[in-house]
Amino acid sequence: MLSRNRVGYDPGRMSLADEVERGRAATARQAWAEAYAALSAAAEQGPLEPWDLLRLAQAASLSGRDEGTDLLARAYQAFIDHDDLASAARCAVWLGMQLQYLGEPIRGRGWIARARRLADEVQRAADERGEGQPAGAEQGYVLVPLARQMADDGDLASAQATFEQAQQIGQRCRDADLLALAQLGLGSCRVRQGQAANGLAELDEVMIALEAREVSPIVTGILYCAVINLCHEVYDLRRAQEWTVALTRWCAAHPDMVPFRGQCQVHRAQVLQLHGDWPAAMDIAERVADEHAPRAAVPAIGPAWYQKAELHRLRGELERAEAAYREASRWGAVPEPGLALLRLAQGQTDAARVTIARALDEALPGPLRARLLPTGVEIMLTAGEVAAAQQAADELAALAEASATPFLQACAAHAVGAVRLAEGEARAALLALRQACDAWQQLDAPYEAARTRELLGLACRALGDEDGARLELDAAAWTFRQLGAAPDLARVEGLARLPAAAPEKTAGGLTGRELEVLRLLAAGKSNRAIATELVLSEKTVARHVSNIFTKLGLGSRSAATAYAYEHQLV
Repeated sequence: MLSRNRVGYDPGRMSLADEVERGRAATARQAWAEAYAALSAAAEQGPLEPWDLLRLAQAASLSGRDEGTDLLARAYQAFIDHDDLASAARCAVWLGMQLQYLGEPIRGRGWIARARRLADEVQRAADERGEGQPAGAEQGYVLVPLARQMADDGDLASAQATFEQAQQIGQRCRDADLLALAQLGLGSCRVRQGQAANGLAELDEVMIALEAREVSPIVTGILYCAVINLCHEVYDLRRAQEWTVALTRWCAAHPDMVPFRGQCQVHRAQVLQLHGDWPAAMDIAERVADEHAPRAAVPAIGPAWYQKAELHRLRGELERAEAAYREASRWGAVPEPGLALLRLAQGQTDAARVTIARALDEALPGPLRARLLPTGVEIMLTAGEVAAAQQAADELAALAEASATPFLQACAAHAVGAVRLAEGEARAALLALRQACDAWQQLDAPYEAARTRELLGLACRALGDEDGARLELDAAAWTFRQLGAAPDLARVEGLARLPAAAPEKTAGGLTGRELEVLRLLAAGKSNRAIATELVLSEKTVARHVSNIFTKLGLGSRSAATAYAYEHQLV
């Protein structure tokens, strides 16, 4: 039973007809709370016409009330009772899509199947009457979720053909909502087929329709969220930031609208984190990650918990990060790659390696792999698996070249530089790392730039440029301190206290890194102790020791120690 306790409701003043007119006017102004108050009050006085019942369902959904899906089901039945099967089919499509959005895919698919049956019945009836009528808009609407399912199943060619069919129907029927949804699907298919630049350019044209208010509020919200998600998937962060600002502005203009506000805020938190405003990003994520939020806001809770987990991990609050990753998973968000990096921060290198390897095995070529590969490079290098890190860095570089997005190109350059440095090729590492650092600064990404400058410092040190190393490490430490990145700060401060290295080529042809290992070996330290001091894996240290023995023609640690003292390397 709908309550009479509504905003602006006066039972002694307004008749059913007055409330309906007020609800229709509020709907036209997109004042959803007022529309819901008026139409729900009218519904208690008598039955609503099907289209008014649909307006009530729309107002309930957009103002975040849990009864929105129930009202849509009632509107569907009202259209059936009035023998308006075409409108009933559209209503069933929206109900199915909304249920899928709310995390009820089985019920959602059931309603979409019902919508297809009704649309076919409408077409069949027209054919029997001999009208020769082409497919109506309801036929196009049922194609949209069908094509989305094809895309989710990996059949992008069939999905694209189906979206094109829906687009043609939308153009013929002049249905702006259907046309926008079909074009969104086509752009998404092209992005996932590796044509990110073309796909996103097409979506830019679709987004113009939002600013011109050519489509309904529900479709506007769907388009904003879908396009921004795609931009994040392919690391086109400039587009993502621009459309996030537009989405934020749109949400602010509709203060009583709930469903898209959560996603808007999560995207804003991601942008703030990238630009180094971690406190503001955490405040937003904490507000969204509220399990008591309206049901319409539930899809944003998992991503908000993931965002919280990432910020806790970066700050070194590992127990809080662990709990937040688990909450993110419970709300349906994928916890990788963050969870693998948490295991690395906890010193569980093997667990981190297994987690990221499993995630990469499951990820199909494309945006998801691009998201995982930088973490894969970092973990494999820490585990001493340089060949595997090299393979991941090469794949990342190929994806970056194909996408031509600055963020992904910066990730790839950083990964290539890290691998070159681990291989003892400091000069080659410098070139890639300089490229990455310039890109991070252009993107205003201070944390990522600081991580790259840390590696630049190590490359300078390996080449014997201790002044350059100190400058880079000091700059990285300053940024980490400003951000509150405690683990990174502790690591860099430790590196800054290490003794200066000799030039890249030294006695016996040793690299700067090999000379560092030889000095520590001559001091009597084990491979594990050397690995801890130089922030390397034991496997990497063992490889350096083997290289030292080979280059110097030695057969034991004691012989290497004697060599170091004889040549005044200690």
